[in-house]
Amino acid sequence: MASMQRDYDVIVIGGGGAGLSAATTAADRGARVLLVDAADKVGGSTALSGGVFWAAETSVQRALGVTDSVADQFRYYMNVNQHKLEPALVQRLCADGASTLEWLQSLGVEFRSEDLYRAGADGMLRGHRAYGHGAAIAEALEGSLSGKSVDVVTNTRIRQLYFEKGSVSGIISDGTTVHSGAVVIATGGFGKSPQFLNELYPDAAKHGDLAWYIGSPHAQGDGLFMGRAVGAELVGHNRGLLLLTTGFVRELEPYLPPWLIYLNESGRRFIDERTEYSVLAAVLKEQPGGTCQAIFDDAARRNSKSPPSSTWSTERLDEFVARGLIIKAESLVELAARLGMPAATLVTTITNYNADCAAGHDSRFFKAPECLQPVLTPPFYAAPIYPAVVCWTGTGLRIDREARVLNAADQPIPGLYAAGETTGGMFGECYAAGGASIANAIIFGRTAGVNAAEWAAA
Repeated sequence: MASMQRDYDVIVIGGGGAGLSAATTAADRGARVLLVDAADKVGGSTALSGGVFWAAETSVQRALGVTDSVADQFRYYMNVNQHKLEPALVQRLCADGASTLEWLQSLGVEFRSEDLYRAGADGMLRGHRAYGHGAAIAEALEGSLSGKSVDVVTNTRIRQLYFEKGSVSGIISDGTTVHSGAVVIATGGFGKSPQFLNELYPDAAKHGDLAWYIGSPHAQGDGLFMGRAVGAELVGHNRGLLLLTTGFVRELEPYLPPWLIYLNESGRRFIDERTEYSVLAAVLKEQPGGTCQAIFDDAARRNSKSPPSSTWSTERLDEFVARGLIIKAESLVELAARLGMPAATLVTTITNYNADCAAGHDSRFFKAPECLQPVLTPPFYAAPIYPAVVCWTGTGLRIDREARVLNAADQPIPGLYAAGETTGGMFGECYAAGGASIANAIIFGRTAGVNAAEWAAA
């Protein structure tokens, strides 16, 4: 029976996909829940996302005749990250994916068969894009709180847990303790914290002011700060997902135009430029200097079919050239000199690429023929490319498959649970597939909610 001294059975800190899932699930188990969020409304980074949920063996797949298995999904996820992950967490992510997708559908989220796409380097149809994107998922989760024993408080940032006799049993807000049987931390990542980026995600921080975070502005690492204070272990150092950008404007473009070719500092191509965005940054950081140049000619500039608002529209390219942000040269030799690349190597690279374009076959990296466009017509251009857009951060509190927060001795901290971007151990150097982060948040949010409610009841 719940203690009479409690204000709530379960307190959830953070109202994104993980926190909302935890709150509604805990309430379904009979818990009296307080949900606290730093923003003026709930939804967090989930509401800002594309709303893709990565899962196998789903009804959406079956409706299209797609044959898939949780075992294959798990094997792919572990292999693509060289098994440098917590297998128990990955197994739960895969095993609970289909049932969690069905649960979201029962709440009113629509996953249409025409929106299923190939998410991940293995090309499997596991990317379930919600109709209405992440905002629709957040709206459905928030709506599911209606009629349940859940109090929602916004515009309130929590930075301290109530920790007594080795157990977490509440939060401290403005000097006032709010008591509970259990606490779920779901405060998101730390993409808006320069301090945590420098300490925990140096690959992002090294790009300085070019680095920017696309998630909630309230994702400042509060969960990591609180967890550390009560002995939680952090795992997944220097993990996250970086997207490519020129740095000219702060606009998200996960896929850059297919007619670009990328040259490293040595003047060589190093990848099929249409490779899945989830692995592009990981490959780029291994190149000399960790950056590259996107090369194109005047025909590509003039014939760009990117929308006018895009960085790569003809109008905006002209603007960036005029501002000196894009390098322009009348010959490839001049371009190499201005970029500090070996001229002979750059010329050889472009010559070979042009020959492949004429033959309709990329003999080096096998880019799709329809994406091949020669670099023939002067003047020639080069735009710098950096892996500097922080999509999400992957360092966080270590949890077990029951979403219990662990200390350095691998022991659960009594009464403390966590889910979503505030946790670590789920993601490696390669982001396995689009939608894995949303699936992680909601699957482990539900897990945390169930177990926090059961702990509080016990």
